[in-house]
Amino acid sequence: MRRAIFPGSFDPLTLGHYDIIKRGVTLFDEVIVAIGVNADKKYMFSLEERKQFIEEAFTDEPRIKVVIYKGLTVDFCKEIDVEFILRGLRNPADFEFEKAIAHTNRDLAPIETVFLLTSAKTSYIASSIVRDVIRNNGDYTKLVPKSVRHK
Repeated sequence: MRRAIFPGSFDPLTLGHYDIIKRGVTLFDEVIVAIGVNADKKYMFSLEERKQFIEEAFTDEPRIKVVIYKGLTVDFCKEIDVEFILRGLRNPADFEFEKAIAHTNRDLAPIETVFLLTSAKTSYIASSIVRDVIRNNGDYTKLVPKSVRHK
C-alpha cells in the first residue's frame, strides 16, 4: 500500500492545501494529513480546531486520515511506516526551501518527497495571508474550504 504523509501546521487549512490533498489521494492509496506541533509557534487556531477543519473537509474520503505528531517528520514517517512525504510548491522560493528539507530527510531516512505544483487558481494562497485577512476582518471565505468558513 502506497501511503504518503502531508505535514504542516494548517493554521488554517487553505484551498491550496485542500487541492494538494485531493490530488495526492489520486497518487497514493492513503494520504495522512499530519499536523505538526511546534511549541515555539503561536497559532491562530487551536490544534483541535485545525484537526476538525481537515476532518470536516474530507469527511467523505476514507483514504484521507488526520493525525497530530511531534518531532521530526522523518521520525514520524518511520514510526507509522510511511515512505513518502507529499509537499505542495507555489513558487521558486518554496522549491528551494523544500528541496533542502527533502535532501536532509533523505539523508536521515529512506523517505522520498513528492512535490505537486499548486493549481494556478490557488498558488497565491498561504495560511499567513489567510490569518492576516481574518485578523483584519476581510473576506477570507474565498481562500479556505467550507469547513473553515464558520470559524
